[in-house]
Amino acid sequence: MLQANFDQLIVAHGYVNQPVAPGLDLIQEINRLKKEKNAVILGHYYITGELQDISDFLGDSLALAQAAQKTEADLIVFVGVHFMGETAKILNPNKKVVVPDMNAGCSLASSAPADAFQAFKDQHPNHKVISYINCSAEIKALSDVIVTSSNAMKIVESFPKDQPLIFAPDKNLGNYINSVTGREMVLWDGACMVHEKYSLEKIVALMDEHPKAIFIAHPECEKQVLLVADFIGSTTALLNYVAQSDKKEFIVATESGILHQMQKSCPDKTFIPAPSIDSTCGCNDCSFMKLNTIQKLYLALKYERPEIILDPVILEKAKLPILRMLELS
Repeated sequence: MLQANFDQLIVAHGYVNQPVAPGLDLIQEINRLKKEKNAVILGHYYITGELQDISDFLGDSLALAQAAQKTEADLIVFVGVHFMGETAKILNPNKKVVVPDMNAGCSLASSAPADAFQAFKDQHPNHKVISYINCSAEIKALSDVIVTSSNAMKIVESFPKDQPLIFAPDKNLGNYINSVTGREMVLWDGACMVHEKYSLEKIVALMDEHPKAIFIAHPECEKQVLLVADFIGSTTALLNYVAQSDKKEFIVATESGILHQMQKSCPDKTFIPAPSIDSTCGCNDCSFMKLNTIQKLYLALKYERPEIILDPVILEKAKLPILRMLELS
C-alpha cells in the first residue's frame, strides 16, 4: 500500500511529495541514508551549489557517465536531468537509479522525438548516427555512438572523412564541429533553450563594460555568440581554462550553476554570467536543473523514488553506443 501511495504521488507531482519535519538537518540525514543504503549521489555542475557540495561525484555528462559505469553502490541517486538518470540506468541495469524530480527534463532531449528521428534517419540510409548525450534513451538506441561536449570532436574525427554522418540533436554543437573539422554532418534541428537564449547585444555591451574580461562559451551556444568568444569549450574545459588562466575576470556563457565551482576553485577571480535575451537578473539558469532541491533529494534517497525504469530492449540497444563512447574516451 505504501509503495502504491508513493507511485500515485509521483504520477501526480513527479516527486515524493511528503512533509519533512521542521528543523530536520537534511544534510545530516542525507549522509546517514547514503551509508545505510550504500548509495551514491551523482551531481551535475548545473545544479545549485548546495546540491553540488553534497554530491559524491560532481561532473559534466562524460565524467558522470564514467562514474556511473564504475560505481559499486547499490543505489544511484542522480541529481541532474532525466536523460542523465537514464544513462546511469543503462550502464547499471541491475541497480536502482532514482532522481529527485521526474519533471527535471531537458529541452534539447525533448526536441528529438524518437519516431520523427527514425524517419529522419531513414532519409539518410548510408549515414552513421552520432548523438549528443543530451537525448532520450530511445534516441541513444537509434545511434551508432554517443558523444559529450568533452569528446565530440575526437569521436567525430575518428570516423573516415568519406563516411556520411548525422549529428543529433544539437544543431549548434554540430555546426561548431562542422566549422572546426570541415565536415558536412547532417544536423538534426534541436537546441538547448538555455544556450540559445544568450543575447549577443548584451554580451558585447558587457564586454565593453569589462574590457579586461575574457569571454568563454559552451559550444551549445549559437554561432554568433561563439564568434565573439575568446575560448570555447565543454563544461569541464571551461572549468580547467579559468583555473589555469592568469586572467582575473571572466564572462561565462553557459548555465550559471557552473559559477559555484569556478568560484570555489578560483576565489581570487571574478566570474560574470552572460545575460540572456529575456534576463532581468543578468544570469541564465536551466529551469529543469533548478527543480532539484535538497528536500527532494532527501525524500528520493529515503523512499527510493522516483525510479528510472526503462524498456529492456531500449536499454540494451542504447547501451552499445554509450559503451563505444566510453571506449573512445
